Amino acid sequence: MNDYTQYISPFSWRYSSNEMLQIWSEVNKRKLWRKVWLALAETQSDYGLISPEKLTDLRAHVEDIDIQLSLEIESQTQHDLMAELKAYASQCPLGGGSLHLGATSMDIEDNAEALRMHQALSLIQTRLASLLKHLTTRITELIDVPCMAFTHIQPAEPTTYGARLAFYAQDLLEDFTDLRRIQKNLRGKGFKGAVGSSAAYGELIGSENLPGFEKQLAEKIGLNFYPITSQIYPRRQEYWILSCLASIALTINKFAFDLRLLQSPLIGEASEPFGKNQVGSSAMPFKRNPIQAEKINSLARSLAHAPLIAWHNAANSLLERTLDDSANRRSLLPEAFLTLDELIITATRLIEGFKLHTYAIQRNLENYGPFSSTERLLMALSSAGADRQEMHEIIREHSLLAWQSVQDGQSNPLIEILVNESRFKPYFTKDHIRSLLNIQNYTGDASQRALCLVEKINEILKSAE
Repeated sequence: MNDYTQYISPFSWRYSSNEMLQIWSEVNKRKLWRKVWLALAETQSDYGLISPEKLTDLRAHVEDIDIQLSLEIESQTQHDLMAELKAYASQCPLGGGSLHLGATSMDIEDNAEALRMHQALSLIQTRLASLLKHLTTRITELIDVPCMAFTHIQPAEPTTYGARLAFYAQDLLEDFTDLRRIQKNLRGKGFKGAVGSSAAYGELIGSENLPGFEKQLAEKIGLNFYPITSQIYPRRQEYWILSCLASIALTINKFAFDLRLLQSPLIGEASEPFGKNQVGSSAMPFKRNPIQAEKINSLARSLAHAPLIAWHNAANSLLERTLDDSANRRSLLPEAFLTLDELIITATRLIEGFKLHTYAIQRNLENYGPFSSTERLLMALSSAGADRQEMHEIIREHSLLAWQSVQDGQSNPLIEILVNESRFKPYFTKDHIRSLLNIQNYTGDASQRALCLVEKINEILKSAE
């Protein structure tokens, strides 16, 4: 139970999921440490260093995590891994004295950390696959819903809501592919001792046996190892991982920011879910603030800085290792994963539940769509033999007057003005001009491209199952 009289990280009770919290829990970390210690003892047993009876004793107590005992020891040793080692050893009267033979702390910690990141990456991959599935559902559902597209936050040309969502889906699909590749290539330090030379292990089992020894441990732990390390695995691996996490956050951030713009009454086309008893403001009862999208933007902003810290940890790890990465990694790694977990969960909820407001969509199309359809009319007139520059000037003058009408709160008169423009009569009938100015059909192949992406996403997700 949380002690609310002291500071508690928001990630321990407000953000993220129980599954991700458990992965980065103190108990899970220590279980992984013990898993690595046991794997080392089992492999050394094959070389005659540890008896079967001692090994049985170690196996019997590998799950007996006693945090309080370990913390009491740490208060004296000032070394958390050594404290856990002593706690484990004290529980194993027969085999405890054989633990950690030839090892240095980072032989245990770095391999366990790689295993923990592998667990976290698996959960993120599952979350991201779910988000992509929800996106493909909404893309298909909204594929033919036309809307105004905006460039420079100004009305541009029509697109469809399905095509707009496909933009986010395409980026997240690439992130999903990168995530799988990074997880596949994730590596631990292996067992190479204090400076990466494996000298202590060589003394125990013979240098000629070291390659087979480490290969056996890799298979037992279920983790590939770097062939060359210092006291630690290359910290640039964490830079790659956190950069991938930040990239996913980047796309989710854009989606949330766009949703906030669309929810503004000035555009008013979409809104995030809002509960029956939800309060938007303590002062203004009418408010429906986009708090979920804002939360995404806030958390994503913090995650964006994580790769920079990881960069410094890698670039400033002097010679065979310095300890100036240790303190920040205690929060850097878990909070990066916890943040992204919350971002994906929230984004999935928004993708699944955001609503479109038909009236506002149609209003914006009627107000601003006619301006973009003039491009279509200009091309048709030019193809029919009209002077392109002359037609451009005619359309420009009418467009500026119509824009002023819209700015004054009036309906857009541009279509009727152009339909009745006498200088167009030699080329087209009024009905044909009106059809050219029909913005509902002026979305090009956006829908087809989006549907092709949906098929690609479904294929990749199926192959990843």
